[in-house]
Amino acid sequence: MRGNAIHYEATGEYDVIDICQDYQLNFQRGSALKYIVRAGKKDDELQDLYKAKDFIEREIAFVREKETKRLTT
Repeated sequence: MRGNAIHYEATGEYDVIDICQDYQLNFQRGSALKYIVRAGKKDDELQDLYKAKDFIEREIAFVREKETKRLTT
């Protein structure tokens, strides 16, 4: 279900969820993209960018841990 708020409206042919599905992005990557795309369209642009940063940092930690496990097994 898509929200009706302005920060959910696509400006082109794609919605963010379509891009996430087409590129098979996991939750962290899709959420980071969502917050980057909507930054500046909601109340606090910086807050959305910080949220995107948080999801990117979580994904980096996940990938780093996965890579460390791969190298040590």
